[in-house]
Amino acid sequence: MSDKQKTLKTSFSIKGVGLHTGSPVEITVHPADENHGFAFRRIDMDGSPVIPARLENVFSTQRGTSLKVGVAEVHTTEHLLAALFGLKIDNALIDLTGPEIPIMDGSSKYFVEAIEKVGIVDQDADKDYLILGDNIKFENTEKNVEMLAVPDQEFRITVMVDYHSPLLGTQHASMYNLGEYKEQISRCRTFVFLRELLNLVNAGLIKGGDVDNAIVMCDTDLAESEKDILSSTFNRDKSELETVGIGILNNVKLQFENEPARHKLLDIIGDLALIGRPIKGHILAARPGHQTNVEFGKILRDSIVKAQKEKAYDPTRPAIIDTKQITNLLPHRYPFLLIDKVIELGDNHVVGVKNVTRNEEFFNGHFPDEPVMPGVLIVEALAQTGGILVLSSVEQPELYSTYFAKIDKVKFKRMVVPGDSLILKMELIAPIRRGMCVMKATAFVGNQIACEGELMAQIVKNRG
Repeated sequence: MSDKQKTLKTSFSIKGVGLHTGSPVEITVHPADENHGFAFRRIDMDGSPVIPARLENVFSTQRGTSLKVGVAEVHTTEHLLAALFGLKIDNALIDLTGPEIPIMDGSSKYFVEAIEKVGIVDQDADKDYLILGDNIKFENTEKNVEMLAVPDQEFRITVMVDYHSPLLGTQHASMYNLGEYKEQISRCRTFVFLRELLNLVNAGLIKGGDVDNAIVMCDTDLAESEKDILSSTFNRDKSELETVGIGILNNVKLQFENEPARHKLLDIIGDLALIGRPIKGHILAARPGHQTNVEFGKILRDSIVKAQKEKAYDPTRPAIIDTKQITNLLPHRYPFLLIDKVIELGDNHVVGVKNVTRNEEFFNGHFPDEPVMPGVLIVEALAQTGGILVLSSVEQPELYSTYFAKIDKVKFKRMVVPGDSLILKMELIAPIRRGMCVMKATAFVGNQIACEGELMAQIVKNRG
């Protein structure tokens, strides 16, 4: 199965108006090279400055996520970035003729449709996933926001919103994987309370706003003078500022009962796209907003990168136990000896290396046209590495063998293919007692976790 980086087949353009600036703008989204990521280019400015879509370039999260490099700015980036990330695109260059992404209908629907019209292509480079190994918590008590990231095989999000409003109440939304993004999330529009809309109008913060590019909700009565201001601002008859049903302006109908919560989920996708890498993990968020999305994104990125750097080992390090010495410790032989050397050995841990080549016997059947190392053999390689840790501490290790007693909590997070150097790390979870040992097992390719779990083994004296 291919898990390659993706970009557009060809470019597309969209014209519209910026929500906050009111400026007409045309964006043109181009294909980009591998490992380029997302970036905005202000072609209306001298030198056409480029603004990489990265967390460190966020300078404002007021009513949207805005980026800045030098004097070049781009506002309201989240809906377009959510469309690109939601369709699993990794690389794109976005040209703008103004300072803000067009608001369209307040969702990412039109961007998704344009992307699908031009098509998506695989590139040669593999995706560089940000893979969660442990739970990562975040809390902003001032804004009453809680966010949690937990390990998962997919990019999954669960959101709860609660604005203490009798109209909106508490809503939940979930996306189990990015395959659901187009139909379940992409067309969900932003929302605003009618009284809040009046404050924004008075502050001049939505010069390009229209009641058609947001869900406008009303949970309090407005004075006739306030309706006059809104009617004049949006060039609408006051009758369109009356609510029906649950208090949604009568110019729109909800596409989903929980459309506001689904849009908050869309915003999280767009903001976390600024991490610059696809994600494998489950994000749970209570009462999120752009500011806290960005804060959490930085914590998420920095925590995982730090953890992965700590776990990274150089497979070219010289052996402290070579192949010949390994065969003195282990009974395994070709084609079932699955460790080439040991590069680190301590009292409670060991690190081994398996250089995976196309010549491996198991690739003849798994699979001839797309060779992938079987997961059971990755676990076996880890177990053999753990055997070296155990047997190197006993006298006459050739008289003993280690046997599986239990395999628990094993997860596979990355394919292992020819050309990979598989780093095999085993750590004792508890002291060896009565010939039983329990070890934490982690297999890496580079600084990416390929497999992890817990293995229990029994040390048995050989017969005869």
